[in-house]
Amino acid sequence: MNEAELKTEKQRLIIFILTAYGISYLMGILMYFGKKSGIGLNAFPAAQMMYPACGVIIGLFVTNKGRKKLPTGFFWTVIVTTAIIFLIALISFFAPPYDIEIPGQAASISVYYLLSRYPLILGSIIAFILALVEGREKRLNAGLVRNNWGMTVWMVALFIIIYFLRTIISIMLSIATGSADTGAFYEWLGIFKMSMTWISIAVLPINYFFVFIAFFGEEYGWRYYIQPLLQRKFGMRSGVLLLGIAWGLWHLPIDLFYYSDDTGLQMLCTQIITCMAYGIFFGYAYLKTNNIWATVCIHYLNNNLIPVISGNYSADVLEHQAISWSDIPLHLLSMFIFIIFIFAKEYRRSEG
Repeated sequence: MNEAELKTEKQRLIIFILTAYGISYLMGILMYFGKKSGIGLNAFPAAQMMYPACGVIIGLFVTNKGRKKLPTGFFWTVIVTTAIIFLIALISFFAPPYDIEIPGQAASISVYYLLSRYPLILGSIIAFILALVEGREKRLNAGLVRNNWGMTVWMVALFIIIYFLRTIISIMLSIATGSADTGAFYEWLGIFKMSMTWISIAVLPINYFFVFIAFFGEEYGWRYYIQPLLQRKFGMRSGVLLLGIAWGLWHLPIDLFYYSDDTGLQMLCTQIITCMAYGIFFGYAYLKTNNIWATVCIHYLNNNLIPVISGNYSADVLEHQAISWSDIPLHLLSMFIFIIFIFAKEYRRSEG
């Protein structure tokens, strides 16, 4: 790189860090006080998912200076969607909490969670249309081209297979160590006898088009931008491992104040292991396909299969988790099925 390119890269990296980490951690302060006050924090994670992509997009706008044609309509849709959900999260902190009772069920849902869904849905629809109509040249300049569809489908299918294998391994490890009784596996299999499980699985492909912008929000930052940057500087393997640590630490506010009540540090350790393992597989899929939409889809499936395989069928399953220190070694063992992809030939490529 010449001096001008190095300056541009530095500018973009500073903008990314200030946006992805700076806003996330500042909002984490509100999450801390919100948790202490019993305020629902459901809108905060959705907003945080969008910050990495905004960091990349703002960096491109600032440094591009008209040199390349960019999909500005698509990019502005991401930024505006993020801004609206960000404002909803702020309002949920300063305005009194309000829950809506779910008819026929002894449960309720946060009105702010619902409000955050609407811009997410509308933004996804508009972004999907604009991604199609803004032209291949603009998509190519922004890394949005849909490449290698055959390999992309295979990577998505491979992830689903490994995802369920990893779940089975996790259950078996829990039984082997006495953390769960022998009936836990059959209890899990019982989930697949329920019609709600198959309905939830059937709607996953449809629902993707209404919420994908949130998962693009993460993947455009981590896989499209940060992964190549770290791999150029530290090598293919070290770069993706460092990315996993950076990605895990980015989750800090959510780990401490949303996913967990009293075991935030344990949750953070688990999160870093998860992000390193998934970072290896997601990075592998991105290297195999050169298609950011492959990892967007995989990330979407990962998050949305959790309520299904838990039998909860609600995103609420992600909240109020209790993680013990003894759970962490078992979690690491269960994630080895993703970690072994670090030995794939894609990570043995020239690191120059």
